[in-house]
Amino acid sequence: MREEYNFEEIENKWQSIWKSENVFSVKEDPGRKKYYCLEMYPYPSGKIHMGHVRNYAIGDVISRFKTMSGFNVLHPIGWDALGLPAENAAIKHGVHPKEWTLDNIAYMKKQLQRMGFNYDWSREVSTCLPEYYRWCQWIFLKLFEKEQAFRKKSWVNWCPSCSTVLANEQVISGLCWRCDAEADQKQMEQWYLKITDYAEELLSGHSRLSSWPEHVLAMQRNWIGKSTGAHVTFPVVGSSQTVEVFTTRIDTIFGATFLVLSPEHPLSADLIGDSADRDSHMAWIKRKIEEQRLSRDEGEAEKEGIDTGKKAVNPFTGEDIPIWIANYILMDYGTGAVMAVPAHDERDFEFAGKYGLSIRVVITPDGMVPKKEPEEATEAYGRLIQSGRFTGKSSRSAMEEMALFAEEQGFGSKSTLFRLRDWGISRQRYWGTPIPVIYCKDCGIVGVPYEELPVQLPSDVELKGEEGSPLARNESFVHTACPKCGGPARRETDTMDTFVDSSWYFFRYCSPGETGLPFQPEAAKYWMPVDLYIGGVEHAILHLIYSRYFCKVLRDLGLTDRDEPFPHYLPQGMVIKDGSAMSKSKGNVVDPDEMIRKYGADTLRIFILFASPPEKEFAWNEKGIEGSFRFLNRIWSFFQENADLFNEYEFNAAEGSEADETVRGLRTKMHQTIRNVTVDIDKRFHLNTAISSIMELLNRMKADRDCLRTSEMGRSALREAMEILIRMLSPFAPHLCEELWQKLGHQQILVHGEWPAFNPELAREETVTVVVQVNGKLRDKFEVERGTAEEEVKSRALKLERIQQILVGRTVRKVICIQDKLVNIVA
Repeated sequence: MREEYNFEEIENKWQSIWKSENVFSVKEDPGRKKYYCLEMYPYPSGKIHMGHVRNYAIGDVISRFKTMSGFNVLHPIGWDALGLPAENAAIKHGVHPKEWTLDNIAYMKKQLQRMGFNYDWSREVSTCLPEYYRWCQWIFLKLFEKEQAFRKKSWVNWCPSCSTVLANEQVISGLCWRCDAEADQKQMEQWYLKITDYAEELLSGHSRLSSWPEHVLAMQRNWIGKSTGAHVTFPVVGSSQTVEVFTTRIDTIFGATFLVLSPEHPLSADLIGDSADRDSHMAWIKRKIEEQRLSRDEGEAEKEGIDTGKKAVNPFTGEDIPIWIANYILMDYGTGAVMAVPAHDERDFEFAGKYGLSIRVVITPDGMVPKKEPEEATEAYGRLIQSGRFTGKSSRSAMEEMALFAEEQGFGSKSTLFRLRDWGISRQRYWGTPIPVIYCKDCGIVGVPYEELPVQLPSDVELKGEEGSPLARNESFVHTACPKCGGPARRETDTMDTFVDSSWYFFRYCSPGETGLPFQPEAAKYWMPVDLYIGGVEHAILHLIYSRYFCKVLRDLGLTDRDEPFPHYLPQGMVIKDGSAMSKSKGNVVDPDEMIRKYGADTLRIFILFASPPEKEFAWNEKGIEGSFRFLNRIWSFFQENADLFNEYEFNAAEGSEADETVRGLRTKMHQTIRNVTVDIDKRFHLNTAISSIMELLNRMKADRDCLRTSEMGRSALREAMEILIRMLSPFAPHLCEELWQKLGHQQILVHGEWPAFNPELAREETVTVVVQVNGKLRDKFEVERGTAEEEVKSRALKLERIQQILVGRTVRKVICIQDKLVNIVA
C-alpha cells in the first residue's frame, strides 16, 4: 500500500531529529577546510516575510551543499534587535521595547525553524542583550582612546517623524531611509566615528572584492568620492584674508574669471560686512542656507548669486577677479569655494551667462579651433591656450606641472579629497546601545571604565515619542559619579546608531560565549572572513561600508588579521507582489506560515528558489507554488512506485553494456545533471536552473522506467539515479529527501553524506560546430562541447591559425559570440 506525501508529519519528524542530535552545530577543526555562509540577520519585527524566506533559503542550500562537499560549515543566525520600531511599538501598544522584541524573536525563531534552515542555533546573538552591546561600548571606548571617536557641534540630518538624527547615508533623496519623512537640518552636539581615516583603504580594498557585483562597488566608489587635484590659495584684495579652493582641473585656472563661495562659507558673511546692501545680502544668505539644507542636490535649483563687491587675486594670472556667493556651491564638499571657469564648466557657464561675467577659453580639444564667444562650456581635456608659460601643453601634463609650480611658489599643492564624511552615531532614542561616556565639570569627558561595562539601559524609562532622548528624562540613569575624581557627573543620554551593532556581529558568531573580548581572535582566525555574504543591495552603502570599516578598526585593535570581512557578496533581489516589493504598509504581504500549512516548507523553498536567479526580482504567483507542490508529489510517488528496487541485493554500479542504449542514456543524463547542478550551486548560484536540471532528470527516469525495470542492469542504473537525485535535491527540499533516504535503507543523516561526483567522460555533452567570421565574412569553423563558456569559445576562435593570419596588421575591436553557433571578430 502506497503512503501519501504527508509533508507536515515528515517535516516535524526531521526538524525534531536535527534539533535533538545537534546536526548543525559546528566547532573549529584545523584539519578541515571551513566555509562561513551568512545571510544578513533580520530585525525582529514580528513575523518573517517572503523576502526573509528567499534570503535564508539561498544560504541554506549553499550551506548544505558545502557540508556535503566536505567543508566544516558555519551557518549562524541572530537578531538586529535594537532600533526605533521597537520603541514606536512600545509607545503605541504600551509594552516595553525589550518585551516586544524578545516576544518577536521567539515567534520568528519558530518560523525559521519551521522552514528547516540549518542554522547553528547555539551561536545565536541578539544585539539588544547587554552581553552583546557591552562589546559595542568596548569598541567605542577603544576608538575614543585613539581619538577616533569624538564629539563636535555640527549641522545634522534630523527626521521630525522619528525624532532622531540620521547619518548622511540614511538620507535618501532628501527623505528618511526608515519612514520616508522629509529630513530637516539641525545643529547639535554629536558623537562621530572617524571613518574618513579609512577612506583611501575603503576604496583601494575594492581590488580584493573581485567577487562583488560591479554596480555595488560603483555605488561605494561614488559615495566615498575620491577626487585628485590641487588646493590653490587666492588672496583677497586689500585684506589679509584668503580663499582656498580645491580643483580637479588646475589646467583651466587661467580661465578662472571669478570665485564662488557657498552661502555657508565662513567668509561669506565677512566679505559683505561693509556692503551697503549688507542686510538684504545676509537675509539672502540665510535663506539659501536653509534651502540648501533641505535639498543637498546643488544642481536642483535655479542658480542664484550675489556679488560681494570684493576681489581676489588669481595667483597664476595676477589679475583681480570678483568674489561671488552662489547657491550652487555646497559647503560639505571641498572647501566650500570654487574657482569659476565658465568656458570649461557647465554650471559656471550658466551662472556667468546669467550675471554677465567674463568667459575665457583656455583649453582647446585637439583639432578644434576655439571660439572667442563660446556657445557652451567645453569640459573635455585638450591643449592649453592663453595660459602663459603652460600654453601648448596637454591637459594631463599641465595639471602635474601647474600643481608643482603652485607648490614651489607657495600658493598651492597637489591634494586628494573624499566625499565621505565622518559617521555621526548619536541617536536621541531609548532602544539603542548607550554611549559609554560621562561628563564631569572638572574632568571633562571621561570614558566609562571597562570594568563597569556594560552601561545598561534602565527599564523604568517613560516613552512618549517626544523630541529629545528619553534617557535624559531618567534621573537615576543620568546622575552618576565621575570615575576620575568621584565628583558629581552626568551620563551621555544619546544611544548609538544601530548600524554600529550590525557592523561587527559576524565576528561575534565565531565565539558568541566569549566574555573577555568581543570575540576570540583564534576562533575568528579560523572562521573569518565570511566566504559568502547574502543580502539586499539596498545595504551597499550603509551596512556594507560600515562593516568594512569596522573590520579594519578591529584589525588595528589587534583582534583580527583580516582586512575585508566579505570577499564574496551576493545581493538577492526583492520579492514582488502586485507590482511592488512586499511590505506591511502596502498590504501585499504573503504569510509564509499559511503557505507552509497549505503546501509544506519544502514546497515553499523549492518555489521561491525556482522562480528566478537569486540576484533577480521574484514575482510572487501562487499558481507557481502549486506547481512546486506537484513536483515534490511526483518525486514521492515515483519512489513509492519503485521502492521494491531497494529490496533486492546490493546493486552493482558498473558502467553497463554499450548495447543498452537506455541504460547508457540515463547514466549520461545523470552525470550531466550532477555536473550542472554542482556548477549552478557552487559557481553560478543559479539555484533555479539547478532545480530545473533535477526536474529534467526525474522526467528522464520516469520516461525510461518501464524499459529499465526489464533488466538487472537497468534496475541497477535506476536505483543509482534515484539515490543521486535525492542527494542533489536534499539542499532544496531537505525534509522530503531525508525521509526518502531513510526509506531507501540508509542510516546516516543525508546532510552528513557526500555530494555525488560526476564522471567527466560520461558527462561529456554532444559537440556543436561554431563558425568564425571576421567582419561578417565566414573564415573558419571548429567543434566545441555544447554550452561551452563564451570566453573559452572566443579564446579558441582567436587562436585558430587561419584567423591569426587574417588578423595580422589589424586591431581587434570587438568579439561577438552567439553561444553554440557563431563568433564574429570585428577588426
